[in-house]
Amino acid sequence: MTAPWLLKQWTTILRIRLAEEAVAQMVESGEALCPCHLCIGQEAVAAGVCAALEPADTIWGGHRSHGHYLAKGGSLESLFAEILGKSTGCSGGRGGSMHLLAPAQGILGTVPIVAGTVPLAAGAAMAYKMRRQPQVAVAFFGDGTLEEGHVHESMNLAALYRLPVIFICENNLYSSHMHWSERRVADNLDRAGDFHSIPSGGVDGNDVEAVYEASAAAVARARMGQGPSFLECRTFRWRGHVGASSDIDVGVKRRGELQDWLAKDPLLRVQEQLRQQGVQELDDREIREEVQGSLDRARAASYPAAERALDHVFAEAACAS
Repeated sequence: MTAPWLLKQWTTILRIRLAEEAVAQMVESGEALCPCHLCIGQEAVAAGVCAALEPADTIWGGHRSHGHYLAKGGSLESLFAEILGKSTGCSGGRGGSMHLLAPAQGILGTVPIVAGTVPLAAGAAMAYKMRRQPQVAVAFFGDGTLEEGHVHESMNLAALYRLPVIFICENNLYSSHMHWSERRVADNLDRAGDFHSIPSGGVDGNDVEAVYEASAAAVARARMGQGPSFLECRTFRWRGHVGASSDIDVGVKRRGELQDWLAKDPLLRVQEQLRQQGVQELDDREIREEVQGSLDRARAASYPAAERALDHVFAEAACAS
């Protein structure tokens, strides 16, 4: 890829990394009170996939979706504000870290229910096809999601009707604190779509260029009416399942893979690719200032008014004219 393209991906990955590190600090200090699942170490998946999408395309995420939200164009300030429960948050301060929304950027929902948005992505793709709209829907999910029945139902439906949806599995080897080998007979998620006659494959999820090329091919297939694709992106989260502790899941230490994966840092990988293109110096000051400024504004924002606590909880009766 060209140096300008790689530089754009470096910017996206660094913005996600710095934002996640800021959230980790807020979690550790107690400033952020909602549960936060971090994607540090996995940023190239979000960056590479979203680089292949158009603004009108939609993405659907899960509990670890800060990176997806930012890569698709979500506001940093609105993300921080949501995590802090402020009224300027992307979900009005009601959703917290795991309920992110930015319709104008094609971010139509992230939820903490495992696999909860996979059928929604398939449903959106069904709507696009019925309306003859050119959009593509993308479902992001973890490796544990393939153990949910309705994921396979969604994949079968998408294959049957040749829906423009792409299933992106971010395989970070662990479902919460359980290694894949404790849950599966074989390491074969790259073939998860085969049974449903969905083209499937695997890619190095820490190589943003590889992720982009595989995603772009899947997007092109979807736009041409050739139906869904399934892509396993092999990666690794540096932090625990929830919270900021390095390599710790709910008090359980993993198998010591972290040191090996630190050497595969997606940020360092794209920096090396840039060096090969002749870009020797990278200036991160502007991105750091953007992240800090967004965090400062989010901290200064007001909390939702107390009298609105029951908004969106009960149906409001229509007022008589």
